[in-house]
Amino acid sequence: MSDGRARRVFVEMLREEWRLHSRLFRGSHFSLFPVFICLLAGGAAKLLAVTGTEPETVFAGLHALVFVFGLHTGSIGFVGRDALRNLLGDMTLLVFSARTLPLSQNTLLGLFVIKDSVYYAVLFLLPISLGTVLAVIGAVGPLLVAETVSLLWTTLALTFVFGMGTTIAALGLAGRGVPGLALLSAPLVAVGAALASGVDIVSYTPYGLFLAQTPVRAGATVASILIVFLLSAATFDATAPRPTRTVEPAFRRWWRRIGDPVATKSLLDIHRSAGGFGKVLFSAAVLFGVTAALVDFAGQITGVPPSTGISFGAILGLSGFTTYNWLTQSDDVSLYFAHPLSVKAVFAGKFRAFLLLGPLVGLAFYALALVWRGGSVAEAAVGAVLLVGVACYIFGTTVYLTGLSPNEFLFDTALFAVFGAAMVLPLVPILIAGFAISPLSGTLLAALGGFGGVLGAVGVGLYGRSLPKWSNRYQQA
Repeated sequence: MSDGRARRVFVEMLREEWRLHSRLFRGSHFSLFPVFICLLAGGAAKLLAVTGTEPETVFAGLHALVFVFGLHTGSIGFVGRDALRNLLGDMTLLVFSARTLPLSQNTLLGLFVIKDSVYYAVLFLLPISLGTVLAVIGAVGPLLVAETVSLLWTTLALTFVFGMGTTIAALGLAGRGVPGLALLSAPLVAVGAALASGVDIVSYTPYGLFLAQTPVRAGATVASILIVFLLSAATFDATAPRPTRTVEPAFRRWWRRIGDPVATKSLLDIHRSAGGFGKVLFSAAVLFGVTAALVDFAGQITGVPPSTGISFGAILGLSGFTTYNWLTQSDDVSLYFAHPLSVKAVFAGKFRAFLLLGPLVGLAFYALALVWRGGSVAEAAVGAVLLVGVACYIFGTTVYLTGLSPNEFLFDTALFAVFGAAMVLPLVPILIAGFAISPLSGTLLAALGGFGGVLGAVGVGLYGRSLPKWSNRYQQA
């Protein structure tokens, strides 16, 4: 655009993104996050390399994670508007300003995608690429390292953009009713048919381009990205008004059953937000899938069948973090100051809501794992104890470190490092036992069950110790 309006809006979108993260995650802490994730990515890649994982497997897993990250990023700006509004107050992102800015909706959507691509490619994908390449191939030569980092960064950025475009196109098609849903299912069916017939689809993805830089693979990658964004431009309308929702008054009925007003409000917030309780189940389902992949991967490395009860129980307990995140995402502690409630009462309500939702969701997927993979009764019982213990431990640790703002973990370097260490120290010994020791003796199972109980007690203790700390801090704010 010759008059520079697009460039001006693009710059303001970058500034808007930085301000959003600075306000949510405190700017000084957020600025160190690229350094931390470079070290984290390098450490994880080095650990995989030491355990005998092939470099191609490391790079393939990295592309898969970045694709999921792109899917998630594409949804935040559009689906997560209600949560952002609850956290930051009334606001309008620039991408939703087509009715007031002298730019078309498609131009704003294109600028939004370019802005997110540049922002996350520089702050996230570049340090991840650097850390991974140095860990996998080592400092074999500056030129080779620079070439590999550049190639990996490029294909990861293309993967991220493809994931983001896929989300926007899917949202646009889903909003077009039955014809849109039918069109949305068509590529899924085509991919499934291609996989079933043995077509190497991966070769035509950005990861395939990373493995071999041929014109066919480059053309297929660019074409797939263009298709999803053409679909997005044709079907997605960010300014479309939301359909009016009418809900029956349910607070008193839920309150009588739950017995705590804050817990009732927290659960109602999830129920009435976009996605409802389905997003809690979806988060646990993603963790369930990751656990299944890890169990299979560990079995290939160690050569022994992992314990379904111990491995699934310990990892599914981590779903407690996402559950607490959902319980706190729709409100702010300052909102409660208008009511005759103490800060301790607010935390007590959140704890009760967590106990009603978190362990229940984890145990549901744990039961599914037992039905699918089997296991002895003793291991199943110990795994259930571990799941509840880990869930309470991660809840108490999260409350102690972040209070009612667990999202601060995402980009606060210091908090993320402390939280990571607090999770790794108790979980690594459990996972080693679950992945590498078979069969598990009765003594070891008893020790693991007791350790799960200790973790739960530590979590409840951390929660109790955090109450005076956060009461003082929130009352002084």
